[in-house]
Amino acid sequence: MHPHIAFIGGGNMASALIGGLIQQGTPAHHIQVVEPFEEARNRLQSQFGVTAVAAAGASLAQAQLVIWAVKPQVFKEAAAPVAPHTSQALHLSVAAGIRSDSMAGWLGTQRIVRAMPNTPALVGLGQTGLFARQGATAEDRSLIESVVRSTGQFMWVQAEPLLDAVTAMSGSGPAYVFFFIEAMCRAGEAMGLSAAQAHQLAVGTFVGAAELARSSTESPAVLRQRVTSKGGTTYAALTAMEQAQMGPLFEKALEAARARAAELGDEFGH
Repeated sequence: MHPHIAFIGGGNMASALIGGLIQQGTPAHHIQVVEPFEEARNRLQSQFGVTAVAAAGASLAQAQLVIWAVKPQVFKEAAAPVAPHTSQALHLSVAAGIRSDSMAGWLGTQRIVRAMPNTPALVGLGQTGLFARQGATAEDRSLIESVVRSTGQFMWVQAEPLLDAVTAMSGSGPAYVFFFIEAMCRAGEAMGLSAAQAHQLAVGTFVGAAELARSSTESPAVLRQRVTSKGGTTYAALTAMEQAQMGPLFEKALEAARARAAELGDEFGH
């Protein structure tokens, strides 16, 4: 049996989850999306065949699972018209920072799971951190796993604040990778390669190195050492990075992301 699912918000993450659900066999008519922007509604209807409406209404009462794919700053406002129709449903939030205590108050239920996915979910290679309130049953957790499994890997954390660390690591993480790819592309072009050549080398190197790290039983530190001959080209590059304190700076950047995730809960959770 496929549950009836309602999405509140129809952006990229909702699209990734809807695509995965339909690929798993969920009928399109079991999925409803509340999305205020007409262009987004039309895209969802044409791409997936789901029902997309401009505002929350009584039709949400049939939803067994409600997935919150809205920006954290609008969550409370969006919850007001939804809550009267969905107190019986399981709720899954992918909104960064908004704590489950706040959601429980706004939605009138304890059956809440928070998720922190990332954008590689769009190509089935996502990483999703999950936290369940005590009101979520083992059956609820199993349903959530079936939803997120099609977008990539997932893990449960036992303490809700750890989702802020997940946000800093993998939620924001794709942007860090794109940042380094951009820098490598600029460097490649500065050294005389064409834009296409630099892009191929930069992206291909990240894909290959990530796959090697994933499949190897050795640590990233050992893999790095194996590429680094003392006095060689890699050694020269890594020495320049160490002199610039890139390692500590990068760790500081992740801590800034974690702190901001916690701040979002404070800002928009009241």
